[in-house]
Amino acid sequence: MATVALIVHHDRAAATDIAVSTAAALEHDGHHVRLLPEDAAVVGLERHAVGLPAFVKDVDVAVSLGGDGTMLRTIELVAPHDIPVIGVNLGQLGYLTEVDPRHLGRSLDQFFAGDYHVEERMLLSVRVDAPSGGVPPIDVVALNEAVLEKTLSGHTVRLDVEFDGQPFTPYATDGLIVATPTGSTAYAFSARGPIIAPTHRSLQLTPVSPHMLFDRTLVLDPDTDVRITVAGHRAAALSVDGRMMGELAQGDAVLCTASASVARLVIFSPRNFHQILKAKFGLSDR
Repeated sequence: MATVALIVHHDRAAATDIAVSTAAALEHDGHHVRLLPEDAAVVGLERHAVGLPAFVKDVDVAVSLGGDGTMLRTIELVAPHDIPVIGVNLGQLGYLTEVDPRHLGRSLDQFFAGDYHVEERMLLSVRVDAPSGGVPPIDVVALNEAVLEKTLSGHTVRLDVEFDGQPFTPYATDGLIVATPTGSTAYAFSARGPIIAPTHRSLQLTPVSPHMLFDRTLVLDPDTDVRITVAGHRAAALSVDGRMMGELAQGDAVLCTASASVARLVIFSPRNFHQILKAKFGLSDR
């Protein structure tokens, strides 16, 4: 029998309904179900609540019930433990999710029967070196991106960039995005960064509205150590996969490189990146 972790969107009634019915079906078939306490309280499944680190111990598969934001939270929780993830699309764009909620039961049966593939995605390792104390020492992974942005409207922020310990150039900009290939279709896309196949391995450094002539995205080797330091007197806000981490002051830095962990996304049929791109962005053949 398998152990299944459910991660649930807190504000979608459909996620609650599916979590309750899926937990009941899994339990009926002899499987074990786990939820984090905060998720269990929302959906009324407190008897399945397990705190960290027990939540991820010996889990066979994690099921993300929500949209892309819920997938990002799921991957942050389980990727360091090599747990595969089934994404159920209860959101809008659903670029990261694979399964229609109506087909979750069938998809779980396929998973238990071994009828699936795993697509590995590169993750970004994000660490903070902040002598100011504005952001506590963190070491987290991101599927999409880390972003340093200005905090004051109408002003740019000055950010110094180093690659592998060697100075590159200062940026006067609204922000800098360090993205993975998966993140190339997230925030970096709106900043006119390139679209990169999600199974590729690289880092993309994309400026947001830079006040300088050099405004191009840099596509870097994934093992490049990227250090971004707040150089001016204006603070910069750090977010990782959309989660605000705090503000960095002058002399504080964020360090990004490829993580040793990968996201393991469960797929049940071959994925054609170009066809998915066309469907999600409404592109025509001619």
